[in-house]
Amino acid sequence: MRIDIITVVPELLRSPFEASIMKRAIEKGLVEVHFHNLRDYTTNKYKSVDDYPYGGGAGMVMMVEPIDKCITQLKSERDYDEIIYMTPDGETLHQGMANAMSMYENIIILCGHYKGVDQRVRDHFITKEISIGDYVLSGGELGALVLADALIRLIPGVLNDETSALTDSFQDNLLSPPIYTRPADYKGWKVPDVLLSGHAAKIDQWREEKAFEHTKNRRPDLLDR
Repeated sequence: MRIDIITVVPELLRSPFEASIMKRAIEKGLVEVHFHNLRDYTTNKYKSVDDYPYGGGAGMVMMVEPIDKCITQLKSERDYDEIIYMTPDGETLHQGMANAMSMYENIIILCGHYKGVDQRVRDHFITKEISIGDYVLSGGELGALVLADALIRLIPGVLNDETSALTDSFQDNLLSPPIYTRPADYKGWKVPDVLLSGHAAKIDQWREEKAFEHTKNRRPDLLDR
């Protein structure tokens, strides 16, 4: 997978890709991540990427021209499965979406700023709009990181145990059941006996029951999907 991220603050994005799972995925050659500074595509001497909104109002708007130049250049070099705009009014990111998108080969992620982008960008370039929740951030970079992490960890070969992702919360519309590790008895707080039994079928049944119970208590809406 190749991920091209368009941003006005690339320095905000670099460090997470230089550590942990995402770094390992890059080093294995399973994913490429490239940052494109939108200011490099401006034509004015101040390298401005924003201007006042037509019709008045507070805030600034990201201009269409530098975004057009950046996306057009990238599209001339390869085909993209999606051109994604991170925005609070996009479709809320969920596990099913991440599962499907993890099989893409090339994606562009545009990080918004200020009051957002000129609507013509959304009308003519963007193929998918994604939100990571019902709140507003200073820019789309943190959302882009969340999306990239959600996709990269699902790529075969990234996790040491590929089956681990299949038992995460939201797979099969269930939250994960309780998990425990050593010691089996800590201050009298004991691990459930079934997990120590070595009986695989009973353990699977216990986990399934607990996952359903946990989901029913905390996210009953998932059971209706």
